[in-house]
Amino acid sequence: MTRTEFWQGNTACAEGALAAGCNFFGGYPITPSTEVAEHMASELPKRNGVFIQMEDEIASMASIIGASWTGARAMTATSGPGFSLMMENIGFAAMTETPCVVVNVQRGGPSTGQPTMAAQGDMLQARFGSHGDYSIIALCPATVQEMYEMTVKAFNLADTYRVPVFLMADEVVGHMREKIIIPDAVERVPRRELARGTLPFHTGGDLAPGFPQFGRGYSVHVTGLTHDERGYPAATNPKLHAALVQRLVDKIELARDTIADYDIINPDAEDLFIAYGAPVRTVQQVMHDRPKEKIGFLRLRTVWPFPEKALSLFKNAKRVLVPEMNLGQMAREFERHTKVSVISIPKLGGELHTPDELVAVLEAR
Repeated sequence: MTRTEFWQGNTACAEGALAAGCNFFGGYPITPSTEVAEHMASELPKRNGVFIQMEDEIASMASIIGASWTGARAMTATSGPGFSLMMENIGFAAMTETPCVVVNVQRGGPSTGQPTMAAQGDMLQARFGSHGDYSIIALCPATVQEMYEMTVKAFNLADTYRVPVFLMADEVVGHMREKIIIPDAVERVPRRELARGTLPFHTGGDLAPGFPQFGRGYSVHVTGLTHDERGYPAATNPKLHAALVQRLVDKIELARDTIADYDIINPDAEDLFIAYGAPVRTVQQVMHDRPKEKIGFLRLRTVWPFPEKALSLFKNAKRVLVPEMNLGQMAREFERHTKVSVISIPKLGGELHTPDELVAVLEAR
C-alpha cells in the first residue's frame, strides 16, 4: 500500500529520514535547509526520538557523531557555510568510521553568498573538503520523490559502509513542491554489530568492520588519531597509517559499481548530456522537446564515488555536455574518465538553466 502527498523537498527529506529510522537530529538552522530541521523538531519527539539545536554547525556535526556511537541513526542538515564549518568533524567521522547522514541543500557562495538561491557549488568540497585521504558517498536528488528515497538510501549506505553519507541537494529541489508516493514501509539495512571477541577496528576479509556500539559491553577507544585495530593511537607508525587510510578509501572506491546509481538514455548517441540534481530537469525538458533527435543522457544519482563504468557504456559519444550550477566542478571529474570533448555549461546566480541555453550549446558544432 502507498499514499500520495504533495510535499516540499525538504519535508520529503525529513520524512524519508523518519521512515529510515532516524532517531537523532542535531543541527543549526540555515537557509535553504531549515525546513528539514523544523520538521524533525516537530516529529522526532512524537516518536521517542531526540532533536537538539546546537550552537553552530561544528557542534551539530559533533553531536551526530556522538549519537551514532550510542547506536542512533543520526542526521544533520545544512547549507554551504555550515557545510564548511562541519569539515573538520567530517574528517573525524571518516577516520573513526562513524555512520551518519549530512544533508546539504546547496546555495550560492562563496561565504554567505545567496542564502535563498540555488547552486551546486559544494560538490568538490563534499569529496575533498576535509584534510587527508578518505572517501565518502554523495547522492544527488533531482525530484521531491528522490529527496525521500535517497534520504532512506543514505542511512542504509552509511550503516553498510560505516561512512558519512551526503545528500547533496540544492535550493530548487529543497523548496519545490511535487506529488510524492509514500510506501507503507521502506527497507532498513541494519548496522552490523561487531562480532564478540573481535577487536573494534578489525576487518578480517571485510573492509568495513562491525560496529561496537557504546553501552553494549565493548571496550572501545575512539580517536581521530591514526589507530590500530584496538582503536589505540599509533600516530608514528608509517606502515599502519598507510594501511588504515588505504582501507578507508578502498572500502568505498572498490565498491563504486555496487554503490553506483544512474540512468542511461540513448547510449549510442554522439551528443551526451551528463547532469545531476536540479539541472537534470532541464535536460529532460530538452529531450522531451526534441523527440526525433538522438540525444544521450547519463543522469547521475550517485556522484561520489564517481561511477566511471557508466561513461564507458556510451560507445559513440563525441561530445559530453555538462550543465552545472557552478563553474564546472564535476566536469573536471568527467574529463578524467573520457577521451572525448567535455563541454562545461556553467551557470551562476541562483537560477536553473533554461532549455534554450542547453539547446544553444547542443546546436553549436
